[in-house]
Amino acid sequence: MQAAIDRAWLATRKGLFELRHRRGAWQVERVSFLGEPVSMLLPPRPDGFMLAALNLGHFGVKVHASGDAGATWSEVATPAYPPQPESDQGVPWKLVQIWSLAASNATIWAGTLPGGLFRSSDRGASWQLVEPLWSRPERAEWFGGGYDVPGIHSICPHPRRDGELLVGLSCGGAWVTRDDGASWIVQSAGMRADFMPPERADDPNIQDPHAIVRCEAQPDVLWCQHHCGIWRSTDNAASWQQVTNAPVSAFGFAVAVDPRDADTAWFVPAIADQCRVPRDGALIVNRTRDGARSFDTLRGGLPQSNCFDLVYRHGLAVADDGRNLLMGSTTGGLWASADGGDHWQTVSFTLPMIHAVRFG
Repeated sequence: MQAAIDRAWLATRKGLFELRHRRGAWQVERVSFLGEPVSMLLPPRPDGFMLAALNLGHFGVKVHASGDAGATWSEVATPAYPPQPESDQGVPWKLVQIWSLAASNATIWAGTLPGGLFRSSDRGASWQLVEPLWSRPERAEWFGGGYDVPGIHSICPHPRRDGELLVGLSCGGAWVTRDDGASWIVQSAGMRADFMPPERADDPNIQDPHAIVRCEAQPDVLWCQHHCGIWRSTDNAASWQQVTNAPVSAFGFAVAVDPRDADTAWFVPAIADQCRVPRDGALIVNRTRDGARSFDTLRGGLPQSNCFDLVYRHGLAVADDGRNLLMGSTTGGLWASADGGDHWQTVSFTLPMIHAVRFG
């Protein structure tokens, strides 16, 4: 198989699992940080450099780096907030978790709880808080979704424009910089938060995108799985249009877009906010191939009875070929597809809770 799709990594509640594709099946090749919670990873870059973020409870957040694609690891710096001014009585300036990692050229970005974005230009040896975003007055209204504090879960660099970056916040909407972080604007227009009073529902600053992804080949197209449905933008987040015809349910957390075709995207629905399990106990994936004009509901090979798995924000990944997918759940289920989701193969039912899935 192509090198891009013969390796993958799972950040789980009990370690970082490296998978290899051999003889037509995915198999666990190696486990790093066995027994320790890994909240996020940056998959290997071409030279083998990768990062893993650990959340060790009362021992705090730790970051480890590898220069050989995960064979060996060493601890590097951890993002740290500056001292909190006495005048700021809001969310504590204390790192709770690294929720997202992304790279653009020589810069590595880390999105955190409580809503800070950090950058590193030396492969994690040091980190700097992106203060122009953290200092926005709108931050006072950000609030937690699934966590007690707000957090940056999505980081979407623009592949053709140096210095342009979009981040997704729960709950704080979508924010964009076009000058390498020096200034920021909120770009959530069109999203609607039905959990807010009607007069605030359209406020861009209190939206709860669960995940935002950008198409690599057509970067002006972004997809968003929101707390209140699915949205799509075709103008680089200047506006968002709601998708109203998703089958089964529009509630969920995960979204993936074909890197080569912006009209093709996958979603994993649950019943609703108040009942976060598959409808009728049947795990499904919704796929559109025409920009949300229509959807296919994919079931082949997935459990269709007594299934209570939920797929987190980062639990669904599509490879560069647009055909190979991996999907991991909160209860340790892992499924693979080699044909765009038409058919799925069970890799395991017994893994730890899966926080994130990434191809090499």
